Order: sequence, then C-alpha cells, then structure tokens
Amino acid sequence: MDLRAGGRHPLRSDEPAALGGADAGPGPFSLVMSGLAACTAITLRMYAQRKGWPLLAVEVDASITRNGDANQVERSIGLHGDLDEAQKAKLLEISEKTPVTLALKGGVAIHTRLREPGAAS
Repeated sequence: MDLRAGGRHPLRSDEPAALGGADAGPGPFSLVMSGLAACTAITLRMYAQRKGWPLLAVEVDASITRNGDANQVERSIGLHGDLDEAQKAKLLEISEKTPVTLALKGGVAIHTRLREPGAAS
C-alpha cells in the first residue's frame, strides 16, 4: 500500500507473506515503532545539542509485542559520545517524555469519518 506522510513524503506499507501480504514494505506496527524510534532519537539529539553535550549519535530500537490483552513496547537506546553518567541518565529520563512516547503511553482518541475517495483530508 502506498502512503503519504505529512502530505508529501511517500511511504509503503504491507504485511509479510505469512499474514497475506506481499512483504512490499514494513507493516503498520513497524511504522509506529519507527515513529517512536525517530522521535526518541531526534528529541535526545536536540536536547543534547541545546545543552552543549558531546552526543555524537543516537541509536534506537523499538518493538511491540502482544502480552495477554495488552501491547508492550521494548525500546533500547544507544548513546554515542563522551557523555558522563549523569548526562546519560538525563537523556534516558528525557526519552520517557518525547511526544510520541507520551501519546503511546496515554492512549490516543481516534475519531474516524468517511470521506469521498480522492478528496483532501
């Protein structure tokens, strides 16, 4: 399925063949986890930059699994640079407050409406 993010950025999403898709792109949950990882990395980079900290790069891995009736997200963060333990701890604290993290933790109300095909949202 071809998608547009932000109105102008093309993306593709699909399901693996085992789930009936053609595996032509990441699945929907992979896209959600990519958004979480991107938001985390961008927020930490900007925070460290404002503080003048020597953060060279941020690596974020995120996955979601079903745990009984609930979903569980696992996120790991790699911080590259000559950071002290206090800076690392602060960046880990900040990671819990990124916009996408807070939206996922708090849940999001979804209001769905029908529109004509091809009409602008």
